[in-house]
Amino acid sequence: MRKAERLFEIVQLLRRVSGPVSAEKIAQELGSSKRSVYRDVAALMAQDVPIRGEAGIGYVLEKGFDMPPLMLTSDELDAAVLGAHWVASRGEPDLAKAALNFLAKIEIVVPERLRGHVLEPATSIAPVAPALERVNSSLLRNAIRTHRKIALIYESGSGTTTERVVWPILLGYRDTGRILAGWCELRSGFRYFRTDRMISADILDQRIPERASALRARWRTSMDQERARYENHQPQTEG
Repeated sequence: MRKAERLFEIVQLLRRVSGPVSAEKIAQELGSSKRSVYRDVAALMAQDVPIRGEAGIGYVLEKGFDMPPLMLTSDELDAAVLGAHWVASRGEPDLAKAALNFLAKIEIVVPERLRGHVLEPATSIAPVAPALERVNSSLLRNAIRTHRKIALIYESGSGTTTERVVWPILLGYRDTGRILAGWCELRSGFRYFRTDRMISADILDQRIPERASALRARWRTSMDQERARYENHQPQTEG
C-alpha cells in the first residue's frame, strides 16, 4: 500500500469510530507496523489534519474534518460504480438519471489511472424488466426526508382496496420492485407496502408526531421481534 493510501485509510478509520484508536489497532487494519503508524500520523498532523493523540489510549480525529472528495481506492471506486449501475437499472426514473449523472461526473474527476474503472468496469448488473408502478417513488423518498405522512390508496394481494395514512420510514429497493416500510394508522402497527400495489399516494401537510430516529428505533425493534418469532417457529432439522 502506498503512503498516500495509508494516510487516507488512517483518516477513514478514525472517522468511522467514536472513540480513540490505538496505534496497534491501526497497524492491524493496515497490515503495517506501529512504527509506520507513528510516522504516518505525524505526517498527517504536519499537514494540519486535526488528530489528537492520547498517551496510552490512542488517536482521535476531531469532528468536522473531511478529506477532499474522490480520494478513492480501486475497490471503493468499483463499489461506487457497481452501485450506480444497479440504481440506474432498477431505480425510478429520477434516481436512475441521478446515477448516470454520477457516473459521468466521477469519470471526469477521477485520476487518469482509475478512469478505466468507470469506462470499462470489472463488474456488471443483470438486466431486469422495469417495475410497473402508478406512484413515483421519488415522492415517497421526499416524504421520508421531510418526515410527513402519506395518504395511500392501496390494493392488497386479494384485490381489496383500502385507504391508509402511513408514516413512511424507509423505501427498500429490490431487483423487481420497491417496498415502503411505515407505521400504518389504520392497523396501528408497522406494515410493508409494495409500490406496485399503490393506486395513489399523496404527501400530507401533517408532520409525523414522532422524531425520525425514535420511529426508526421502534421499527427496528419490531423487526427484531418478528424475526425472533419466525426463527422460534421454524421446524428443527436433523444434521
